[in-house]
Amino acid sequence: MFGAMDGLVTNTSLIAGVGGAGVEAHTVVLSGVAGLVAGAFSMALGEYTSVRTSNEQIDAEVRVEHLSLHKYPEAEESELVETFTAMGMSKPTATAAAAEVHADTERAVDIHITHELGVNPNEKPSPVVAAGSSFLMFSIGAVLPLIPYLLGFESLVAGLAVGGVGLLLAGTLAAHFTAQSRIRSAGRQLLFGMIAVGATYLVGVLIGIGVAG
Repeated sequence: MFGAMDGLVTNTSLIAGVGGAGVEAHTVVLSGVAGLVAGAFSMALGEYTSVRTSNEQIDAEVRVEHLSLHKYPEAEESELVETFTAMGMSKPTATAAAAEVHADTERAVDIHITHELGVNPNEKPSPVVAAGSSFLMFSIGAVLPLIPYLLGFESLVAGLAVGGVGLLLAGTLAAHFTAQSRIRSAGRQLLFGMIAVGATYLVGVLIGIGVAG
């Protein structure tokens, strides 16, 4: 959803800026398609790197935890007792639970990582899936303001209107998943998009005037 919103705001703003400069429709389409491709790849590569780095950090923490369990088993077990006690267990129950957990090194590592980092080291997200979904969703959002041009309507107003409708729909869908007001979410997304579009359009107009002058 956020990838689609990024694509919508980015490309609607882009065609607004290029169109505001007074260029031909062909140039607007070319700029929009280039923005779609560049943005989609940027999102995908950025997401891949982010998820891959996060997974590598978890792997590094697992190695550190293995080393700590090997060197300081008693200290690590005492730490787990304190964690269980803080969760509401009585001291005898926490001690027994920690001892049972530490009877299996791999299980102990998983429990420590889960409680210390809040992640399960055995359930890491896929960088490839994250990159692919980001690429796809950004592309879907970015193509919407180009639809009128691709259908033969050489109208900046039409492109911006479709982009605006897309922003409303994206805000509404986001509200559906977050149990928030759909009207408020849709209006907020449209407002933020309008700010970006308006600013970029103004820059395009100023640059167009400067070039024409």
